[in-house]
Amino acid sequence: MEVSFYSFNVNGLRAAIKRGFTDWLKDAKPDILCLQEIKVSPDQLDLSFLPALGYHHYWFPAEKKGYSGVAVFSKLKPDFVKLGMNHPEYDFEGRLIRTDYGDITHLAVYFPSGTSGDIRQAFKMKFLIDFDEYISKLRIERPNIIISGDINIAHKEIDINYPKKHTKMSGFLPEERAWVDQFLAKGFIDSFRLFNHQPEQYSWWTYRANAREKNLGWRIDYHLITDTLKTRLQQASIHADVFQSDHCPVSVILDI
Repeated sequence: MEVSFYSFNVNGLRAAIKRGFTDWLKDAKPDILCLQEIKVSPDQLDLSFLPALGYHHYWFPAEKKGYSGVAVFSKLKPDFVKLGMNHPEYDFEGRLIRTDYGDITHLAVYFPSGTSGDIRQAFKMKFLIDFDEYISKLRIERPNIIISGDINIAHKEIDINYPKKHTKMSGFLPEERAWVDQFLAKGFIDSFRLFNHQPEQYSWWTYRANAREKNLGWRIDYHLITDTLKTRLQQASIHADVFQSDHCPVSVILDI
């Protein structure tokens, strides 16, 4: 059974809906969609379109209004759902939803950004350490894992425009990129690069200076899968023609 997993940082779900998100969802028909930066609680939305389209839906908004938060829309009913990482400082910000489907665990995750200054950069680096530990423990029980979301790190020079200009910017710092190196070395695959080794393949563009029109972007949205799932991975794509956010959706298809 082939299942499509999509990840989309919507940068405010209410704003994305005004820009045509619902029509996109109807057309794209993802089997499982995880959203980041929803910036809303479900009680603030008319959600009737979700069951009408066949989706179960799960929400983990941040406690701070209008900030962060993740959600999962799934046409498959999960066997298990858990909100958060059991880390109050991250769970306060609505960073992760776990859903299990048979022998596969799917994590919808939104990594912190460090662009606002040193305090948040330190918070981001601590999150990376704690997330690593969380995954190491989870893999003992659940060896087949898909991590979908905005990790706020462009891994290699090919994943960012003019890389030499960005080496001192959060999201492309050497220590962040080294974290991705060591994480992948523990048995994870960057699914997109398994299929596509071309440059200028980005998933986020700043709203400033017509960056999207010029394709001056960063690839910071990923599906990282355990190498145990490599033979079941059918396809990985970036959907740069979707414009409801400053990010675009990224997807994988797996035989589950």
